[in-house]
Amino acid sequence: MVAPNDSSSVPPSQHNHKAIAALVAGLVLLLALVGIQNAPPPSAVAPAVPNIDPNMVPLVTGEEPIQELFVRAGCVVCHRIPGIVGADGKVGPPLWLGKTGASRLADPQYRGQAQTVREYIVESVVSPGTYVVPGFPADTMPVWYGRKLTAGALDKIAAYLELATDEP
Repeated sequence: MVAPNDSSSVPPSQHNHKAIAALVAGLVLLLALVGIQNAPPPSAVAPAVPNIDPNMVPLVTGEEPIQELFVRAGCVVCHRIPGIVGADGKVGPPLWLGKTGASRLADPQYRGQAQTVREYIVESVVSPGTYVVPGFPADTMPVWYGRKLTAGALDKIAAYLELATDEP
């Protein structure tokens, strides 16, 4: 009598299937080992390219010289700004807030939260519809504008404008 685990009791066709399965398993293992050995080190793998949202790219950083800051931010297109070459815009009010800022805050039509001229400037950029200077069109200053300036740029703009007076 032949023992149940004896290979002589297994038909020859099953011997071939076991041999092929063992050969395939060995090849898969060999390919996996070769792939691991040939893989680039983690530091050599290129980092993923971040998606750039154009709405989040600032117009200016605040590190620019003041002339360049106002030009690159686009302020010169709509406003007159003392001391800034080319700032001859007529759509928005002149930005000599060292002279006019206090009267804008005191205007009975002003409904904002600013307590100082500097706060008023920041508020006017971040929330331009809060107060529209009489004689100028409403909804002209883009509401997204404040999101396109870094905090440093907005601070530098406010610092300049709170001291700006009309040109001689």
